[in-house]
Amino acid sequence: MELAFSLHGPYLDEAIDIVGDIPLPPYIASRRAVSEADSDSYQTMFARREGAVAAPTAGLHFTPGLMQALEAQGVTRETVTLHVGAGTFLPVKAEDTAEHRMHSEWGEVSAEVADRLNAARARGNRIVAIGTTALRVLESAARADGRIAAFSGETDIFITPGYRFRAVDVLFTNFHLPRSTLFMLVSAFSGLAAMQEAYKHAIATGYRFYSYGDACLLFPAEKPE
Repeated sequence: MELAFSLHGPYLDEAIDIVGDIPLPPYIASRRAVSEADSDSYQTMFARREGAVAAPTAGLHFTPGLMQALEAQGVTRETVTLHVGAGTFLPVKAEDTAEHRMHSEWGEVSAEVADRLNAARARGNRIVAIGTTALRVLESAARADGRIAAFSGETDIFITPGYRFRAVDVLFTNFHLPRSTLFMLVSAFSGLAAMQEAYKHAIATGYRFYSYGDACLLFPAEKPE
């Protein structure tokens, strides 16, 4: 399907902003109408550039006060960009994950950020990705030797169990939908058995799932001897 508009450029962007609604995830939008509060609550403090159709929701847990507390503990922050696409909501229907087609998303890691991250790792520090969004763009920018290079362009990286992580040491993320590419990603990172136990615990104790839900801090699965 192709659509033709009578406006273009910034005029079209302004019109869409006036008449459009925030593209909430289907599991929220199917239960209630979009509210004015979503303009603030479904947006992270890190947002700078337009382009994503969904918020990288791990960032929703962070506030300026929390960042100040982390900085006081010696934690430094670097920012990257990945414009989350609508494909992030698509469940995996294929029995063989090799048959699932990932939608490409545009991302960027500046040369300066890459240099600082590499230097931090060289000092023995760890890189903590805030969300699968940050992880995907960092892994897209990583070389085979684990060094992060400057990156700007499209990525359709699909991380499933068996993937060798090169750029990220720890992952902070929300609880994701079953049969989603993001659950496959966290299972690849921490191990399927560990994630299944974590989700059982979350369900049994009433954790909240998905975009407005609770978060967890994940560490890599132990490598076999």
